Amino acid sequence: MTESARPFPPGSYPVVVIGSGPGGIQVSYALRRNGIEHAVISEDPAPGGMFRRWPHFQRLLSWTKPHAPVPQGSRAYERYDWNSLLADQPEARALQPGLMDGSSYFPSRPEMEQNLRLFADRAGVAIRYGCTWTATRRIDDAEGGGFVVETTDGEYRAQILVVAVGVAEPFSPPGIGMDLTHHYAEVRPAESYAGHRVLMLGKQNSGFELANGLLPWACSIALVSPSPAKFSVQTNSLAGVRARYVQPYEDFVLGGGVAVLNAALDRIERTEGGDGSLTVHLRRTDNGNELAIEVDDVISATGFVTPLLDLPDIGCSISGRSRLPLLSSWWESTTLPGVFFAGTIGQAAKGLVKHGVPANSGAVHGARYNSQVLARYMAETRFGKASDRPSVALGDLVDTIAAELADAPELWHQRAYLARVFTVDPTSGLVDDGVQPLTHFLDVGGPNAVAVTLEADGTGAIFPVLYTRIDGDIRERAMVADPLLRYDGPDARAEIFAIVREAIPDLPSD
Repeated sequence: MTESARPFPPGSYPVVVIGSGPGGIQVSYALRRNGIEHAVISEDPAPGGMFRRWPHFQRLLSWTKPHAPVPQGSRAYERYDWNSLLADQPEARALQPGLMDGSSYFPSRPEMEQNLRLFADRAGVAIRYGCTWTATRRIDDAEGGGFVVETTDGEYRAQILVVAVGVAEPFSPPGIGMDLTHHYAEVRPAESYAGHRVLMLGKQNSGFELANGLLPWACSIALVSPSPAKFSVQTNSLAGVRARYVQPYEDFVLGGGVAVLNAALDRIERTEGGDGSLTVHLRRTDNGNELAIEVDDVISATGFVTPLLDLPDIGCSISGRSRLPLLSSWWESTTLPGVFFAGTIGQAAKGLVKHGVPANSGAVHGARYNSQVLARYMAETRFGKASDRPSVALGDLVDTIAAELADAPELWHQRAYLARVFTVDPTSGLVDDGVQPLTHFLDVGGPNAVAVTLEADGTGAIFPVLYTRIDGDIRERAMVADPLLRYDGPDARAEIFAIVREAIPDLPSD
């Protein structure tokens, strides 16, 4: 592409979005649909973000089910398709199932890349590729202030930044001998580990993914971290190692040549004798005993951090090992107003974490809804674009809520995190205020209202919870869990009616 044909030359824009992974693409689409002009820049040569490189062993952890109990392309189908991005036009909806070869309902990495490229093309998401973000400055002047984004193509000025660069910078902790390891991001082709003794530092998804992929090749594998491994089938959530990667653990408990150790690293050193092997010195955290293991390769499966460049230097506070920014309920930096985050970085706005179950903001199927909500919020609060607040007839409210609980993908994917809000407006009557962060609803106050969400309690049960705001007070009402997860039948409607009538006494009975 010639320079003149590349979109978004350096200059002044209301909003600049940085990143061309799922987060950047989805938030760009949502901003455009809300009438917000913006530029999108990316250092990559094409859409995809981290999916252009990882996971190493191809299959994603997120499913897309081509054969579901609802039609492809419908809103309800999004519950079964965790990988397609969201669009209004039919030709850009539910793209992932049409790109899969049928061998698995977990797409391959190339299939996911193709999905993102096709979406950007069909949805008309323009991106300036090959434009690397290098620095950021705050400005405060007569033009309203904002930010200057320095790039390899020149400077961009914007009132607002949306950073969607992923948690994508490899991280290895300091330690004696860590220079003898190689990171997950530097793993070689699997066959190069044939006959090797391999030790993984880390017992989360990346460590178990590598162990699972190397089972046919390595002669022995050890996975090491101070804390015991957690599995999603135990937490009943996405927290923990996913079921697809549990095979190495089964090999461990059945004595098949895999060791899963609770131990802290002391040091790594070359083994005496000059054969190129390494000795890993550990201290077990379950009994305090020292342990030395001789291996051929040590892989640091210790995760990634957020590549925020100089944003912390100009006021964006961060926390935790992943260097995630401190965010409001609306995914805005709490210490650097005007900088928002989209995509997997949105996991930094944790929400309530009810029952210890986290939101799915770190994955595409959660972050895509956050982007929709964020774009609407920015349109309303930063650009004065009022959103529709459709009226809801009192007699239709129970049916509307039941339909949402049955099919609304936002509520199913972002449980106890996003909620559908219905407000008794003093001038307009009962209105649909759309999907909002649940924490915002609980904190903001206002007239009587009902927030509808779904929650999980860590036992495997998924059930509706309705939060009512009555004269400024919040009441939490959990409904009875249904084993088939249907919440639109007569019994559920009766529960909904009884709860909602607390906040809306004029609600008519059937």
